[in-house]
Amino acid sequence: MNEGRGGLLTAGGILSIITGVLKVIGGGIMMVLVISTNMLLRLEILPFLKDVWIEHIIAVVPIWLSIGGGILLGLGIIAIIGGISAIRRKNFGLALAGAICTLPSGILGILAIIFVALGKREFQAES
Repeated sequence: MNEGRGGLLTAGGILSIITGVLKVIGGGIMMVLVISTNMLLRLEILPFLKDVWIEHIIAVVPIWLSIGGGILLGLGIIAIIGGISAIRRKNFGLALAGAICTLPSGILGILAIIFVALGKREFQAES
């Protein structure tokens, strides 16, 4: 391990990976809910879901749920790739993009951005 290597960049990368994995899991769950709900309605396995108000709710919910799940999946994948890039000190732009994708996670996202931004010099030292 190099003496000039600090832990901020590694911490930012790990935070990016953790929040990215959580986003991928959350997005995956949302997508599974959409698919399973649509399948149950099409197969008419649950006939009590055919009430008029339930049909309208289920007709709208999967649309925003699938959009939200897709966005979470995309942000999570970019965050994981960026976190790996930060730990390996390969590409600062990708590491920062991954950290920015963690921003909706709240304080962990903010910390990831700060740590990666403060570790920019470590990318330049490795080149």
